Amino acid sequence: MRAAVLIALMTLAACQSAPASPTLTPEPTRAPAALAVEAYLTAKVAGNRDGVRAGLCSEMENVLDRESLSFSGVAARIEGMVCEANADSTVVTCAGEIIATYGGENRPIPLGAYRVVEEDGVWRWCGEAG
Repeated sequence: MRAAVLIALMTLAACQSAPASPTLTPEPTRAPAALAVEAYLTAKVAGNRDGVRAGLCSEMENVLDRESLSFSGVAARIEGMVCEANADSTVVTCAGEIIATYGGENRPIPLGAYRVVEEDGVWRWCGEAG
């Protein structure tokens, strides 16, 4: 009798379907121009010269030193950065701020709007948008 009950329980357990996995909503695809600006700003704050160089448009190559050394000598970090490209991907607007610490005091620098261009299939930062 016990064997019959055990077999019945095992059969019931096998017949039950596995619980459905939760449906995940896919994250919206982010615009490559926006991702490029985020990468550029991250490299700039970190003082990553190679990252800054990779993110600069050809028109701005002459400011490589200025851009890559912008935060040298100070502690800096980015908080709350979210960038979005406009419809034609020529301007990327970023929310958030760079927090630079000067003399022990945190000074927020708001992120803004930036011009971008696509060169050789790669989106690049090309200065602040007017």
